[in-house]
Amino acid sequence: MKKEKKKEWFFDCFCGTQMVIYTEDRKIVEVGIERDKEGDLLGNIYKGKVMNVVPGMQAAFVNCGMERNCYLPLDEGPSQLSSYDGYAGSAAKRELKEGDEILVQVTKLPRGNKGARVTCGLSIVGKTLIYLPNTDFLGISRKIVDSASREALLKEADKLREAGQGFIVRTAAETVTKRHLKTESEYLKRIYRSVLETAKTAPVGAAVYHEWALPVKVMRDSLGGVEGIYVGDRELYERVLHLARMRGDVGEKKVFLHKGERSMFSEFGLSEQIYELSKTEVPLENGGTLVIDATEAMTVIDVNTAKYTGDADLESTVFNTNLIAAREIARQVRLRNIGGIVAVDFIDMAEEEHRLAVDAELERALSEDRSKCRAFPMSELCVALFTRKRTNNELQSFLLKPCPHCTREGFVLSDLYMAMRLRSDIIDKFAEGYRSVIVELNMDLMEKILSEGYFTKDAEGSWKGKRVYLIGHRTYHEEQFTLRGDNAPVLTLPPTAQLLY
Repeated sequence: MKKEKKKEWFFDCFCGTQMVIYTEDRKIVEVGIERDKEGDLLGNIYKGKVMNVVPGMQAAFVNCGMERNCYLPLDEGPSQLSSYDGYAGSAAKRELKEGDEILVQVTKLPRGNKGARVTCGLSIVGKTLIYLPNTDFLGISRKIVDSASREALLKEADKLREAGQGFIVRTAAETVTKRHLKTESEYLKRIYRSVLETAKTAPVGAAVYHEWALPVKVMRDSLGGVEGIYVGDRELYERVLHLARMRGDVGEKKVFLHKGERSMFSEFGLSEQIYELSKTEVPLENGGTLVIDATEAMTVIDVNTAKYTGDADLESTVFNTNLIAAREIARQVRLRNIGGIVAVDFIDMAEEEHRLAVDAELERALSEDRSKCRAFPMSELCVALFTRKRTNNELQSFLLKPCPHCTREGFVLSDLYMAMRLRSDIIDKFAEGYRSVIVELNMDLMEKILSEGYFTKDAEGSWKGKRVYLIGHRTYHEEQFTLRGDNAPVLTLPPTAQLLY
């Protein structure tokens, strides 16, 4: 009998950022990141203004107050409809003209030179239902397989909607009562009425509805089965505890506040795993490697045997490496939240039976992803394509930034991620008994840390009575820093040293 994996969540808040990590047997499976002051655009509703309509593209471009105008397809309903079984009524054709003010919802985040993608088919997401206030659609999760349950739930959802509206029944609805569904449907409708009321006086570009903050979304959408939820920040702990109390399948006894002296991610062995995600090369368990290269149009993954030579013939060696690679590729795209088109260059296999087996393994591994994936048959050149729905910012945007030294064709670790690493090392020095920590680092990074107030919360809380000195150097590379602890009553420091806050 296959042993069940130990599933755990880790929540923390630092450097003005909320971070959540999901692990299985302490191996990271998913990472979610959200800046406190920005939040996640995905799912937000904006009051927009149509700037121009392009009939040839069947699209309009809408000013939503972002850096670039948003792309609005005119012949498409809400993006999530294809992910659910159901039926839709006839959709009214939308006629837009330049200058129209409309409500739109972000369905795809801006990336590179492309603006966000939006829809007029608004949706308000709850734990058991998704409310579609202006889309005639009745749908249900494909994960609910019992035919009697599906029929009963669809019938109940149909009673809850009015003409021209719709509901999607989510997987969590299978275990709740009719009364719960009715209560949640009324709540979602109140939210929409509030959106309409806010939009009446809101200026163009204003967000009239914000999707839930990261911890709320995670607790809302996860379906239980976790052994523990660990939180590294007391304020965040209180919020997660409150959410857990409302869920019968989690409960407050499974929520723990991390009280160790070291940072929580370091304590549980997660910091190094996060750092590994900044690298393009991924080792495979048999000595082979993956090389992950993100481009503007797609992500390309190359499979190599590297150090693995196998024990049998070349074909068997290649086949075994490709099978292992297929499983790791599915894990990496989920872990790094890679979306869009992914092309995989597997190692050439001569036998069609082996190509079909690797195809099947990749499709099976992708089926475990909560984001929708669609795999296509492998070509004779052993190149496989699949698509994955992007649900948030790719992890790369948190870990890396364009390198200023190579005409921005490469990447270095981002300021925010470097601040996170420094914070973890500073906490470890305090845990070793030091009262003062001296950090020498890149000058631009130091100025960013001070101007953004990355460590303000720590300095006003657990670091009170302790001292952190920052010494900036113009000659230091963006990723270079040294850090030492000191307990001397009088420190000898250069005049450029700055006491943190």
